Amino acid sequence: MKLVRLYLEKENFRVEAAYTGMEALQKYAAVQPDLIVLDLMLPEIDGWEVCRRIRRESQVPIIMLTARSDDVDKIVGLELGADDYLTKEFNPRELVARIKAVLRRAGPSEPGARGLREPIRIGNTCIDPDRREVTIDGRQIELRFKEFDLLLHFVQHLGIVLERDRLLNGVWGYEYFGDTRTVDVHVAHLRDRLEGSDLCINTVRGAGYKMTARQGSGISS
Repeated sequence: MKLVRLYLEKENFRVEAAYTGMEALQKYAAVQPDLIVLDLMLPEIDGWEVCRRIRRESQVPIIMLTARSDDVDKIVGLELGADDYLTKEFNPRELVARIKAVLRRAGPSEPGARGLREPIRIGNTCIDPDRREVTIDGRQIELRFKEFDLLLHFVQHLGIVLERDRLLNGVWGYEYFGDTRTVDVHVAHLRDRLEGSDLCINTVRGAGYKMTARQGSGISS
């Protein structure tokens, strides 16, 4: 991991390293990082448990690193709330690219942009892009980092069929190499969060997904 650290520091990232699961939790509490790169194979407390504990109190973006290429580790990580994953041995440049993509979506796209985007109201659902808040019938719902990005992307393409590859590129922010299970897991979570909303995510067999609004649910801002 020394090579990864060198790449990140070269890009002017401040890096705090932890070598056990317990140390990772302690560093997280002390530093409150903008993003976490989490190895699953940590001693004392594994990466899954570290992710589970952090998700109890924070939606900080988490990129998981797994030594296995099978789907099990990836799906479990996504189910626990990871935003993305990489399989070892990965190219450090790809990790840097993914970190930058996630952080771009965590803040304004350009200086002075924050605060200029009006909330989007569709029927009983309100989406505030700047506050990253969603309410249904006035009740705030909790979304993970990537779930919010995915919802916003769907809303911006309301009624349009979006292929999984297109969603990966549009929401995750890089040319994605690998399977598209990431999208399916996040869509499933988002559907659960949107229960009671006038927004609905439809599966288009053989194509991808399409978000629609219930009849009579106009869009306003």
